[in-house]
Amino acid sequence: MLEIEFIEPRLPARGALILLVGEGEKPSGVWQAAEEATAGAIGRALAAAEFKGSKNQICTILAPGAGLTRVAVVGLGSREGDAAKATMLAAEEAGGTAIGALLREEAVALAAPSLSPAELAAAAFGAVLRSYRFDRYRTREKEEEKPRLARLSVLTDKPQAAEAAYAPLRAEAEGVYLTRDLVSEPANVLTPAELAQRAEQALSTLGVTVDVMGPERLRELGFGALLGVAQGSANEPRVVVMRWSGAGPTTQPVAFLGKGVTFDSGGISIKPASGMEDMKWDMAGAGTVIGLMATLARRKARVNAVGLVGLVENMPSGTAQRPGDVVKSYSGQTIEVINTDAEGRLVLADLLWYCQEQFNPQWMVDLATLTGAIIISLGHEQAGLFSNNDELAERLIAAGKKTGERVWRMPLGEEYNQQLKSDIADMKNVGGRPAGAVTAAQFLQRFTNDKPWAHLDIAGVAWNTKDSAVVPKGASGFGVRLLDQLVAGYYEERPEQG
Repeated sequence: MLEIEFIEPRLPARGALILLVGEGEKPSGVWQAAEEATAGAIGRALAAAEFKGSKNQICTILAPGAGLTRVAVVGLGSREGDAAKATMLAAEEAGGTAIGALLREEAVALAAPSLSPAELAAAAFGAVLRSYRFDRYRTREKEEEKPRLARLSVLTDKPQAAEAAYAPLRAEAEGVYLTRDLVSEPANVLTPAELAQRAEQALSTLGVTVDVMGPERLRELGFGALLGVAQGSANEPRVVVMRWSGAGPTTQPVAFLGKGVTFDSGGISIKPASGMEDMKWDMAGAGTVIGLMATLARRKARVNAVGLVGLVENMPSGTAQRPGDVVKSYSGQTIEVINTDAEGRLVLADLLWYCQEQFNPQWMVDLATLTGAIIISLGHEQAGLFSNNDELAERLIAAGKKTGERVWRMPLGEEYNQQLKSDIADMKNVGGRPAGAVTAAQFLQRFTNDKPWAHLDIAGVAWNTKDSAVVPKGASGFGVRLLDQLVAGYYEERPEQG
């Protein structure tokens, strides 16, 4: 992970310089010093590029003088009126945009004369998120293709304040990195057993209590829906229960649940070959829950939280679940499996009921790469949000706006239940093509017992197909920041409460 240091402002003697500036902002501080030291080269380049300081607009100046290899000037957008309220997110994205152009540099300093210490911490956070790279399996990469940057120096006249503001963001970045690492792993490495082991290794040292349930225990408990998905694979399933106790012992926990299909072939209802390699990240919901639990523990969140992930591999074989099979879920409800490629909802059905029964949480939020239908609805810009509770939904939407991990609320309704009606069981696992993401959520709602609940369909946002401001191409880690903000903004005990 990119190391961050906060130091007193000074023009660096060598390396690259990042300048973050708002619309209409005039040179001051380090920016003005750099302008003078380079005999006006920066100003001339900005004028030639018609740089206005618009949000994430970037102008990169090569060898402007004064020992600087590059200067990257990135716009923060408007700093006035309502736009000023979004400066934290704008600073974060500007920091990520700048660092994406400078990863080959050996030394980089960042200055933003108009930003507060907290906003500078956000810019550093964005740089850290954007500098992520998964290179565990690269063995023949050329030296000139490798990033060199290991440390970013952030210039501020209040370094201690900036460092204090950055501390919880670093904990969040660690969680995002963990999630991205897990989601990036190939399925031949990250089996259900391996993912369970990695979760235990990563979290137990942070003070999280981890319980791993294997196939025998799951059979004893009656996790029939989850086990039905797993029965076609040689890699046996696991359920991992993670508990962080950061609040008083009588405080109800909040609960997060994740779909963890380490590879989804579709089973007997097999997927087309084209693009099937992407199904290694059908465990992104589980990856997010694991990364979130690490974040809460690292920053010592004053909350009781439980995370549950159902880890299975969905494969076709002589023992695989067949279309037309009927399974009995942990809740006792029976499900006719019409399509074996609608497996994630079967995994979550058992987890949702077990979570309520064992932990009686305040509310539950599940995350899953559940449907292609949500991508048709929302593309790759926002996750689909379904909820039976307006307050929880509104708080998730607000947290999404604050972090940039946006969610869009989709409908639920009794009228959709007709599509899930089975001729021989309590329900079918699919409702046909119309409103596919909605009927999937409607299916999950049957296992909530009216407990406040939200379902996040992250199929369109779990993986980036190209670089963006703070997310490089690959696993996004979507949801860690969103849910950490949800907890921090609304559900942590305050110090005065004990």
